[in-house]
Amino acid sequence: MISNSGPTIADTIGGTPLVRLDRLTAGHDVTVWAKLEFFNPGGSAKDRTAHAMVAASDLRPGDTVVESSSGNLGVALAREAVLGGWSFHCVVDPRTNRATIAHMKALGATVHEVTEPDPATGDWLTARRARVAELLTEIDGATCLDQYSNPAAFRAHDEGTMTEIVRQLGHAPDHLVVAVSTTGTVGGCLRHIAAHDLPTRVTAVDAEGSVLFDGRAGERHLPGFGAGMVPKLAESVRPHRVLRINDRESVAAARRLVRLEAILPGASGGAVVAGVEKLLPELAPGSEVVIILHDSGTGYLDTIYNDDWVEENL
Repeated sequence: MISNSGPTIADTIGGTPLVRLDRLTAGHDVTVWAKLEFFNPGGSAKDRTAHAMVAASDLRPGDTVVESSSGNLGVALAREAVLGGWSFHCVVDPRTNRATIAHMKALGATVHEVTEPDPATGDWLTARRARVAELLTEIDGATCLDQYSNPAAFRAHDEGTMTEIVRQLGHAPDHLVVAVSTTGTVGGCLRHIAAHDLPTRVTAVDAEGSVLFDGRAGERHLPGFGAGMVPKLAESVRPHRVLRINDRESVAAARRLVRLEAILPGASGGAVVAGVEKLLPELAPGSEVVIILHDSGTGYLDTIYNDDWVEENL
């Protein structure tokens, strides 16, 4: 919606393209569509989440927000802070892409990087959230929108992402495949599907080493999907199926997609592509699948698209 004061960059959120991936599905009687969330102004689906959380808040100019992020939500909130006239502090960990951190700083955000995982669990997310709690006591009047429990995330993807997919196709797809972390995207899509009694089956793509949906904790190197602790949002999310993808599978599939379709996905997008490739042989002929690519791979050129980094870290 265009505001009375004229459009801003926030008015370009949503309405992202849906494109066919015919080369990826060669040899299979299945149609796969990709929802390209990197066409959002901050380059990811988290633009929807951040905008919805801010819209549901009572933030005023001069306020201060502190949030934990693996990267994309930090960029989105940094932009919202500029438009809203408030200050933003983002807590990240060493897995966050350097380009993403630079993007946040360019927007004026203050970035705090934790240097050690949580000593009790070995989990980076737990360490980030602990640092957020510290900053909330150190910064007078600071608040946290908390992407891990904020139901505005569900509304963003119910009223936004899934609504757009159905409108763009003209009908509901047979399958939806989406990566999970806070579970805001998958949860919002599931809410829309249930509310409208759609036949779409939803597959959540999680990282090996993630504890979501009864997963076993383990080492993970890629940001943007998977979790070391179960966020509150996930407690009400029930996908029809969960596929777990390891780091090397994610990297390999991301590279296949860019060579086949000229689409450069981020790490979670690689995992989604690996997930749909696993599903293809078992899908009914004529099935229609939508995958959500949460972000672009431009921030990952020094990591998942760099052979030296892959061999050293994976």
